[in-house]
Amino acid sequence: MGHKRPKFIRPDTNRFSRLGKNRRKLHKWRRVRGKSNKLRLGRGGYSKVPAVGFKSPRIESGKINGFVPKLVHNLAELNSLGKNEAAIIARIGARKKIELIKKADELKIKILNLGRNK
Repeated sequence: MGHKRPKFIRPDTNRFSRLGKNRRKLHKWRRVRGKSNKLRLGRGGYSKVPAVGFKSPRIESGKINGFVPKLVHNLAELNSLGKNEAAIIARIGARKKIELIKKADELKIKILNLGRNK
């Protein structure tokens, strides 16, 4: 499966609290733009910068945790899922959603957008 790509976090997040020191939400990558920025120049000893070579293989693209996501509106669509597919429940009412969750537990189908409280 090749090499695991590095975590691309924003430069200097360990330095300034406003850039996300102890604030993981703010660690999102921002491109480095400085004239003599060592990261931009690709100097040794500095972290990697996102580039085309780090793209995931085409076979793996679109998958979530190794599963192919499929949108599910009703029980018939849930039953038609394959073994390496996971369900994403569409915008439906609570009663129908509870039915789908119970059926998915029986069939051992993973639901990707359940949230925390089941």
